[in-house]
Amino acid sequence: MESMSIPELPLLASPSSYSIPVQGLGTAVYPFRSSEQSKNKEAILSAIKVGYSHFDTAAAYQTENLRLEYLNLYLIHWPVSLKTGSYDFPVNKEHLLPIDFKGVWEAMEECQKLGLTKSIGVCNFSCKKIETLLATAKIPPAVNQVEMNPIWQQKKLRELCKRKGIVVTAYSPLGGKGTPWESNAIMECEVLKQIADAKGKSLAQVCLRWLYEQGVSFVVKSFNKERIKENVEIFDWELNPEELEKIDQIPQKRGYLAFEFIADQGPYKSPEEFWDGEV
Repeated sequence: MESMSIPELPLLASPSSYSIPVQGLGTAVYPFRSSEQSKNKEAILSAIKVGYSHFDTAAAYQTENLRLEYLNLYLIHWPVSLKTGSYDFPVNKEHLLPIDFKGVWEAMEECQKLGLTKSIGVCNFSCKKIETLLATAKIPPAVNQVEMNPIWQQKKLRELCKRKGIVVTAYSPLGGKGTPWESNAIMECEVLKQIADAKGKSLAQVCLRWLYEQGVSFVVKSFNKERIKENVEIFDWELNPEELEKIDQIPQKRGYLAFEFIADQGPYKSPEEFWDGEV
């Protein structure tokens, strides 16, 4: 397969002149099990051949066996903590604890100072949680990885992150296929279908191009070689103002409400509390 050039975004919060490839390959497969690793390996090799150098992994998803001297980017996966020794997913709700934002972030900063990672960041942080973190952080997060797609555009969060110099990375850009919150709302969206037909592109390409034009990075998962290649064929065309306006008007709905982290005895007792009203 022909290799393509994937643009990069500068990580302004990183102490070095470091950047992140706009498009990355997601690796999570639900239900999470190591038996899927062979598919992941084949997908990663295919992705490398077409130009990918950004791979999103997570220990909880059994997609990490890195054996590297350092990471380019290390993220807090969720704004929750668990009792020591408890790291299965889905989590045991009896083990949920409030996260010590200051203490955990100091440990992340130490990882960067020691050279174990070039940059540090967070995932699934609301505006309020970003502000809480920044209140004591010596090194601001370089990235906030969150659910983002045409059905959940994260306008308020993106505005805050832009002001703070934090790059947004979108996960579930096509609706989270193969996840507990999988939705067909994106792939069945008439607005996106019409734009795709008019441009002679796939609906997935329209979604990814829209993300690129929003100035964010994104991770998209596929085990199909042709789709992996198709997904990077989005950088030599653009959406016109009318198409962007149509996408901007799509009704909004968060896909993942984080019910796995909601418990009467836990730190978050409702999705509204977990996401600080951003639902």
